[in-house]
Amino acid sequence: MCSAKTISGILTPLMVPLCANGEINEGELRRYIDWLIDKGVHGLYPNGSTGEFTRFTAEERRRIIQIVCDQTAGRVPVLAGAAEANVHETLDACNAYHDFGARAVAIVSPFYYKLSPESVFAYFREIALNSPIDVTLYNIPLFASPIDNETVCRLAEFDRIIGIKDSSGDLASMTRMIQSVRPLRPDFLFMTGWDAVLVPMLMAGCQGGTHATSGIVPEITRAIYDLTKKSQFDRALSVQKQLLELFDTTFCAADFPEGFRSAISLRGFDFGKGRQPQTEKQSAMLTATTEKIKLLIQQMLDNPAVA
Repeated sequence: MCSAKTISGILTPLMVPLCANGEINEGELRRYIDWLIDKGVHGLYPNGSTGEFTRFTAEERRRIIQIVCDQTAGRVPVLAGAAEANVHETLDACNAYHDFGARAVAIVSPFYYKLSPESVFAYFREIALNSPIDVTLYNIPLFASPIDNETVCRLAEFDRIIGIKDSSGDLASMTRMIQSVRPLRPDFLFMTGWDAVLVPMLMAGCQGGTHATSGIVPEITRAIYDLTKKSQFDRALSVQKQLLELFDTTFCAADFPEGFRSAISLRGFDFGKGRQPQTEKQSAMLTATTEKIKLLIQQMLDNPAVA
């Protein structure tokens, strides 16, 4: 098991189960946390994109981190999503999550407004100079201003910034980034956040990944990680291909991340309905895909390569 002080391996982006009234289902969240740890994940990543952080209030986001830190009880590290709408509120979150016992925070660059690389650098520099907790950059160009290679190199000069979680899925870009930054900071953490490229990203030098599918089949993503670290690439890639089909099917079943909420429920959890309303057509599409997702999960669990 991964030390609570070390961030590496598979960190699961936590979805949050909801009650019928839309409130956080704390009991089910605690049960889910224990299950993920028992299945072998190396850490937990709440309040990220899969965790729908924008659909919770600031108070709820703090409560989620408090629950996760309390339930993990030091068994695995907690990488807490701390992105807020501005640098002042982000630093407030950093202070709160430090007090709750998170190992580090993950922060996206400012969203909504598209910022220049210089503004992205200025934002993270302000956080690096004032945060009481270690910071990992979170690059997700789909939703926020991108963090380019040059900016990462500049930010790596700050001790408080310990790594980057990259969800671009761009293998060439990540390889260049590792080659540029690692000579300057050998301890700098590189995590991939795109399920489809876990094996090649690990081969390129990433220390681990945060993948939505690890919340559905944690034992499978852990097996892929272990096989790759043991240089059993053929076996790892055979499982990766199955994981890719599960990811694609779940991702396309509904607007992200609702398909993942439905898939987790197939593992024996009551995750309820998400806060984003759905039309009858959307609900029907999700229901129609459920049987295929269930079959894919079982096929992966039966794969002898993960035995």
